[in-house]
Amino acid sequence: MKKIATLTLMFLMLGLTACNTVSGMGKDIKKGGEAIEKAANK
Repeated sequence: MKKIATLTLMFLMLGLTACNTVSGMGKDIKKGGEAIEKAANK
């Protein structure tokens, strides 16, 4: 269980450093949602 929590935290940290700001993270999440929506509409 501790190993899973550590890995999850590491992935979250990597994701946050890639975005630079909370606003950037929101934009990244929005783009991901749009890509999923486009794939679903095909």
